[in-house]
Order: sequence, then structure tokens, then C-alpha cells
Amino acid sequence: MGLKGDTITIHGGRPLRGRIELKGAKNLVTKAMVAAILGETPSVLRDVPDISDVRVVRGLLDVHGVKVTSDEEGVLHLDPSNVESAHMADIDAHAGSSRIPILFCGPLLHRLGEAFIPDLGGCRIGDRPIDYHLEVLRQFGAVVEKQPSGIRMSAPNGLKGTKVHLPYPSVGATEQVLLTAVRAEGITELRGAAIEPEIMDLINILQKMGAIITVDTDRVIRIEGVDRLDGYSHTALFDRNEAASWAAAALATEGDIFVGGARQAEMLTFLNVFRKVGGKFDIADDGIRFYHPGTQLNPVIIETDVHPGFMTDWQQPLVVALTKAKGVSIVHETVYEQRFGFVDALVEMGATIQVHKECLGGQACRFGQRNFNHSAVISGPTHLRGADIVVPDLRGGFSHLIAALSAEGTSRVSNVGIISRGYENFIAKLEQLGADFVLEG
Repeated sequence: MGLKGDTITIHGGRPLRGRIELKGAKNLVTKAMVAAILGETPSVLRDVPDISDVRVVRGLLDVHGVKVTSDEEGVLHLDPSNVESAHMADIDAHAGSSRIPILFCGPLLHRLGEAFIPDLGGCRIGDRPIDYHLEVLRQFGAVVEKQPSGIRMSAPNGLKGTKVHLPYPSVGATEQVLLTAVRAEGITELRGAAIEPEIMDLINILQKMGAIITVDTDRVIRIEGVDRLDGYSHTALFDRNEAASWAAAALATEGDIFVGGARQAEMLTFLNVFRKVGGKFDIADDGIRFYHPGTQLNPVIIETDVHPGFMTDWQQPLVVALTKAKGVSIVHETVYEQRFGFVDALVEMGATIQVHKECLGGQACRFGQRNFNHSAVISGPTHLRGADIVVPDLRGGFSHLIAALSAEGTSRVSNVGIISRGYENFIAKLEQLGADFVLEG
């Protein structure tokens, strides 16, 4: 669902109540769409959300000759039989600020022997360079040439298996290795791999296509390259980030939301923290009900981490709920170094939040002594007041929506189009849950 306007006026103080349904994870479906390039036959992907990141990848697949069709809601048919090189200008036009083109490189090098990528963007929440992706591709045998308009890659001798040791378990770098190694000649060993559920679901997809991938318990993934991969038929993993966001919205607004499609196993760490804060939840076969207990919330100490730790994408919406807790909560962000920019708006609305450069509440992390404001101290309970807010990024933006919904008075939230990058039909879902708002435009 696209937004007619880019500003929403919210009359806060009304609990969100009702049921919403999740589709597939933003962090999985876009990578699954790219994986279809590797197949010699068409693929089918189900539970695809209608979000702008998916539309970006559809456009990129289209300019590369992959035919993408949809005969019913949430189901994509991807036919890569006519894969071809695309012009840099076309790629640039479709990519926008997305970093997804970097993941096209391995599959395109296998299919075509060459790939092009423009300068890449993304949410401004920290340094997320593509240099490591390029270095990984070089290790497989790619020749990388930086040009004024972007980067050209070729594989004159094909791609060969290699040994990669990630200094940090990066999701993007792990995806890059997987999408490149499955068709590379020989064995690839990846140490220090990310093992998020979305990564494991991508591995499930690649195995369905014919890949041979083993995952050890010590973050080591081994891939035996194969000569051919076929298409897949797959239902995407649910979106854990969206599930946690609506859970936090239920807590902050003193509401009651059933999140259809959410599953306990992938939410285990979040559920533990949600319970410590004082939130209640009931787990059913078809989803999870999250609701406010009607009593005082508790402060907590949270340290974000890679899976199986507490996700960085979970902390921003939960911080809004923590402004309602009695006492002092601490959030130590160890994944992205600049993820607390969103709290400025919360402070303007009446929250008592201080950000610090020190590593608070846990072990020293890689951002310590580097002058990044990566710890937050939230004192509560405080009553948020309506304000004019400009959305800074995807997760911070949804957090601002939650703040406005839980605040006393009226808030005007602009630049909400960013939120549609990762939250399907969030305006319609707010209506379903009884929010009081007007979408301008």
C-alpha cells in the first residue's frame, strides 16, 4: 500500500486493540528474490509483503531480465530464464537508497560473468560500507573495478570457493558469501557467520534449489559448490521486527494486539525481555497476543546483540514503552553505532532519556572509546505530549508513531513514507487497531 500523503496527524492516548496479520520478513524476502537469479528454472515465493523494498528489488530484477509476476496477493513468480546485463543508469534509477544491488553481484557473476552496481545508500544509522562485500567477492576471484558512476565486476576465470573469516557476524556479508558460494567451484568455509533466522531461511531456500550447505554450532558455515541450481517454492519466514514493533505498541498504548503469524521460537529473546518489562503475552498456534497488564511496568537493562541476542531493530520501539516504566532502564546498543538519533523527538515529547558514549549496562563493546552515543538511560515513568516529528529512519520512524499514539494530545508526524519500506499496510493496520489519526494528502 503506497501512501497518498507523507504526513499523519495522530490524536494520542487511545489504546491499540485488535488483530493484525504479518507477512514475510523484509530481511528475508528481498534476498530470496535475488536468489531466484541463481536458478535455471522459475521460483515461487509466498507471503511477500507489499513494501517499498520489495518493489525496489522487483524493479532491479526487471532491468536484469527476470520476469516477476503475481497472480494472487503475496505470491511472486520469478522467471530468470532471460537474465541479462543491465545499464548502470537503470540500476541506479531503481535502487534509490537501497543497498540490495550489492547482493546481485555473486548471482550475476555466475549467470553472466559480469555485474554492475551504483553508489549505495540506506538508512543513516551508522557506517555500513560495501568494501567488505567487495573484498569477499575478490576472494572468490571477482575482478572489481571502481568507476566514477559505480563499480564494475567480472569473473574471467569463474568463481572459486574460498575461506572467509568475518571479524563481526554481519548479516549482509553472510548473505553475500552464501549467494556467491553456492555456485562457486569447490568448498567455501565461512567463519564468524551470522545465524539469524532470516539467514537460516535463506539457507533453506538455497538447499531447496540444490545447494549443499552445512551449519555448525560455532558460527561456521560450509558450502560445497554445485554446477546447477533450480528454482524454489517457499513460504517466507514471518517478520520478527514487525512483530516486536506491534508488541511494543501494545505495551506503550496500554493496548491489546494479536499479531497473527508470529511464532515463539524466533521471538524467544524478545519475549523474555517483554515479560521482564511487565508485558503479558499468550502464544497460540496462529500467532501471539501481546497486551498491557494494567499495572506498573518495570525498568530493564538491555544489550543489543546479533542472534540469538536481543535484536537492534527491537530496541527502538521498546524504548518508547520503557518511558512508561517506573525506574531507570539502560539500553546498550552494540550493533549499530548511531541508532539513538530517534530519542531527540521523544525528549521533546517529554521523555527523560540521556545518551552516553560509554558502554553502560554490560560488557565493553567495539564502539567503546570511539565517541559514539551508543548507550541510553531512560528514566520513568513520564507522560509523553504530542509534538511535530520528522521521521529519521525506518525503525526510528515506527517508534515515533508509537510515541505519538501513546502521547497526550495531537502529534504531526511527517516523512512517514520511510516506514512503508518495512511495514506493509501500516496505515490500514492502525485503522484496524482503532488508532485516531488523519493521513494528509
